[in-house]
Amino acid sequence: MPSSDSESMRKVRKYIMTMPSLPTTVAKVLEVCNNPKTSPVDLDRVISLDPVLMGKVLKLINSAYYGLQNQVTSLVRAIIMLGVNTVKNLALSTAVLDRLADKAGFRALNMEGFWRHSLCVGVVAKMLAKKKGVGTQRLDEFFAAGLLHDIGKIPMNNVLSDEYVRAMGLADRERIPLFLAEKRSMDLDHAEAGAMIGEAWHLDGPIADAIRFHHEVSQYEGKSEDIVLAIAVADYYASREGIGFSGCLYPDKLPPDIYERLGVPKAWLEEIDAAVAAEIEKASVFLKLRA
Repeated sequence: MPSSDSESMRKVRKYIMTMPSLPTTVAKVLEVCNNPKTSPVDLDRVISLDPVLMGKVLKLINSAYYGLQNQVTSLVRAIIMLGVNTVKNLALSTAVLDRLADKAGFRALNMEGFWRHSLCVGVVAKMLAKKKGVGTQRLDEFFAAGLLHDIGKIPMNNVLSDEYVRAMGLADRERIPLFLAEKRSMDLDHAEAGAMIGEAWHLDGPIADAIRFHHEVSQYEGKSEDIVLAIAVADYYASREGIGFSGCLYPDKLPPDIYERLGVPKAWLEEIDAAVAAEIEKASVFLKLRA
């Protein structure tokens, strides 16, 4: 970790502390969903207090992303159909995008390229989860983790934009992964900055772990290995294929055993290009929900 007196860390931390917190409703949604006894009715009561959030969740549920045959107008019915965990992740994803999907935070990176990369990682992570037989109720946790995995780049690009451009230049010249160039240039990388956002917004569990460890899977020892591994593989795929632009042209080679640990053959990634493109278009609805 960077030293506590790192100038870059101080600037990024100060910026994060001035960012608007997640809405009270979303914080309550996360709290309620942490209770294993939570029912669809409990979640409906919380989300119904926030008409904007309720409208976004219903819009997502009725979008091509889910492809439901009949329109759903009742939130409680939607929660029953999709499950408490899925709706929790929809609420969290839309709230985070509301706070971060703003051009003002993209001085070094291109905003459209960044979010397309993020959508790709979410889509591929969800496809990996489905391939390995993860239960339906958890699939959107993989998507949300992929969508949010690089959020640490946003405060870094905003308050350290000149340094960030230099870091991207260093990564290109030396053909190294961007996170290593960030660390050398600024003594801070985007996974560490993302962890600071997670701390400020009280995010924990699999999504927070994926944000912090997607470039350090060999160091991860928590309970969410399947999501952390899936995000690492999906991130590598998106960067290798040049889908969107994350600032990283030379992604780090993945550990040789990662596919075995994940339970998906490496060759499968060579067969998914057309499906990924179609799923990204469906998932782009997430970027159209900002208030």
